[in-house]
Amino acid sequence: MPPSVGETAAPPLEPSLLAALRARTGPDGFLPFDRFMEVASYGAGVGYYQRPRSPFGPEGDFYTAPRVHPIFARTLATYVAEARRALGGAEPFSLVDLGSGDGTLLAGIVRALGDRGAADGVACMAVDRAPARRSASLDTVAPVARAVGTRATAAASIAEVGPVSGVVLAHELLDAQPARRLRWDGSAWAELGFRLDDRRLVPAEAALASPWPPPPLPALGAEDAGTALDVSPTAEAIVREVADHLERGRFVIIDFGAEERELLAAHPRGTVAAVRGHRPLPDPTSAPGEADLSAFVDFTRIRHAAASAGFSEVAYRTQAEALGAWGFPQELERAVRESRTSEEEVRVRLAAKNLLFGFGTFRVLELAPSASAEGRSRLTEASPTAPS
Repeated sequence: MPPSVGETAAPPLEPSLLAALRARTGPDGFLPFDRFMEVASYGAGVGYYQRPRSPFGPEGDFYTAPRVHPIFARTLATYVAEARRALGGAEPFSLVDLGSGDGTLLAGIVRALGDRGAADGVACMAVDRAPARRSASLDTVAPVARAVGTRATAAASIAEVGPVSGVVLAHELLDAQPARRLRWDGSAWAELGFRLDDRRLVPAEAALASPWPPPPLPALGAEDAGTALDVSPTAEAIVREVADHLERGRFVIIDFGAEERELLAAHPRGTVAAVRGHRPLPDPTSAPGEADLSAFVDFTRIRHAAASAGFSEVAYRTQAEALGAWGFPQELERAVRESRTSEEEVRVRLAAKNLLFGFGTFRVLELAPSASAEGRSRLTEASPTAPS
């Protein structure tokens, strides 16, 4: 187990949180880490994302790329507009933001589409499982959509949206999904979690259920004892759910993560982290429900889930590479030209540097429904760096 997890004396849990966690324990009293993370992040009345307070921005706990500068959303708007042209410009065309948060990204894209006269007929959908976040995102996006002559709706899941033709975005969504924590003991994998003792979380370990669903867990050596791996069946389920509903267009995943072999090499003690007030917590489990919990995305398993669900992989690359292919240099030039002062130009250039190099662990996975052969072909041709 990572040395930062569970090494400090755990404070007593609030009664409501304790009850929610106790309800998720198994018959033997063991609480797997993903069930703990589910309650801490999304539990009704106790979860971090269920709270009315926004986690974003200077008054929140963390920043995301859309808040660094509008050129991030403008670049994605270029991508969305090109995707619509590649599909023949047919309607209906949907722009779905999974995990829409406070709506900053979706509103920025819609505003940029409107500035280019490309918003007409685009149905904007803010999807978030947390009612507080869903309401906040719709409050942000709806007036922007009205101003450019289109409409915005909100839903708890893409299943509520129904069949989709267009672009589905998942920006910093998969990292926040409940993760199972596994540890190699030198000969086999075990599952990490907790037991509840006197209103406190006590780190615990349990035998790993076998067989593990494909792809198989890596077989390590005795010298690798203590290596931890964080994987999220919930994140993989989201990919499968999108595959069930996206008929034509693209599914774009933007998140921090890496291939599994890279994660094991660079983070042998695991990647689970918690942030509160823009600072990492020494023990990620010390403030359940009060801090943002996340884990690096295991893109090996996400890509496998996508292929198994029938997606065709269009491109997998770094955020900097994707932004460059989608028109970021042109958006930067435009923002520089529109700067009213030298100080404003400096801020634009610093923001651009941050977006290109400050998100070095971010990867972008572009997927297309395999059943849409014609649309997939056109979209692939429209992507300069898409694999042949």
